[in-house]
Amino acid sequence: MPLPFLTADRASEQAADELPHDDHERWRRPYRPGPWRVGGAALLLLLSSFVLFAAVVIALTGTPSDAGTILGLALVGVVWALRLLRMGVWVSSRGVRRVGFFGTRTTPWEQITAVRTAQQPVRWFGLPRTVQGQALILARKSRASQEPPPLLTTHNADFLGRSESFDRAADTVEAWASEYCRH
Repeated sequence: MPLPFLTADRASEQAADELPHDDHERWRRPYRPGPWRVGGAALLLLLSSFVLFAAVVIALTGTPSDAGTILGLALVGVVWALRLLRMGVWVSSRGVRRVGFFGTRTTPWEQITAVRTAQQPVRWFGLPRTVQGQALILARKSRASQEPPPLLTTHNADFLGRSESFDRAADTVEAWASEYCRH
């Protein structure tokens, strides 16, 4: 009795150059979230779990309005942690998407003139303090006179202490730009 799910027969039926995850229409992050971002979100989820437990205890012993308030606070913590994990740069065949905590901005490839890495002062963890580092800069046709905010930096929550990962991510975004930008 053949067991096709245990063999590689199905992989040979697909085209050799086509990978199942190679869909350029889907938005994808060209790097893994960094340990600072994942650790912060994990701590926030841990705190939210304690607050959820407190909401259950208050629901059993206190008033429903107090329990609802605490439950709402816990859900805000969970949403905050998930949004923190979602932040970053995403690419697809349609353009570059910068997902921030409060908003998302998408730039189509047709509006991009260049994507380059530059040595410059960058923000440390997004705070006002700046340090010398590298930044991946997106130059747009419509805003040639303004200095654009960097897409990625070596001192944000994804790449602090991981310069090799920054180089790989910057190279990947530059490769997407060279493939899809029409100068």
